[in-house]
Amino acid sequence: MAGSKAPGALRALSLELKKLQEEPVEGFKVNATESNLFEWEVAIFGPPDTLYQGGYFKAVMKFPQDYPYSPPSFRFVTKMWHPNIYENGDVCISILHPPVDDPQSGELPSERWNPTQSVRTILLSVISLLNEPNTFSPANVDASVMYRRWKESKEKDKEYETMIRKQVQATRAEAQRDGITVPTTLADYCIKTKVQTPSHSSLDMADFYDDDDYADDVPDDEEEEDDDCYYDDEDDSGNGES
Repeated sequence: MAGSKAPGALRALSLELKKLQEEPVEGFKVNATESNLFEWEVAIFGPPDTLYQGGYFKAVMKFPQDYPYSPPSFRFVTKMWHPNIYENGDVCISILHPPVDDPQSGELPSERWNPTQSVRTILLSVISLLNEPNTFSPANVDASVMYRRWKESKEKDKEYETMIRKQVQATRAEAQRDGITVPTTLADYCIKTKVQTPSHSSLDMADFYDDDDYADDVPDDEEEEDDDCYYDDEDDSGNGES
């Protein structure tokens, strides 16, 4: 963990992990250990009433030494067919792009990463992206073309829908192996369940900020707990051009 900024990154990640565990958020679970806070395992649940309902999608987030000033990377381990996900699983989404002014990208600086973003906003953005792809600059051209045909035919062309449903079905066996019950109703998806305090030996599932100094940098809406679902909130998507 070389680098003068690593201690600050560790502190920020530890606080985020702690907050997520104390106040679970619908739609995803994260798992990290104290020995390696720079790499988190993530599981995203497909939102109800979408093509991804019942899906269990695993991913890895890797954080830079100067987090939160630079964004993490997000790569799906589960095989994904999506306009904004590369063949290797890397997600192409504005919120994960460095905060630089790049007119050629078609993205506004405000759509890119900034230090007030968090793991929570990234995951909610990815969940939103699943159901609302950006097809203007796709990472997977074939998936983008297939998705556009599906939308333009008013869902009569079933090729894209069939592909996603097969993908979802393929994840169910892995959820069973992992002992995970995937929520399939809106009520199960939205309700926040209380989790037990983790043992001192590890941090299990999820955690986040809860430190007064760090909380000053967090937007007001991040500090308030809400039982509503956010997966279809377009403002959370960070879904500018890739």
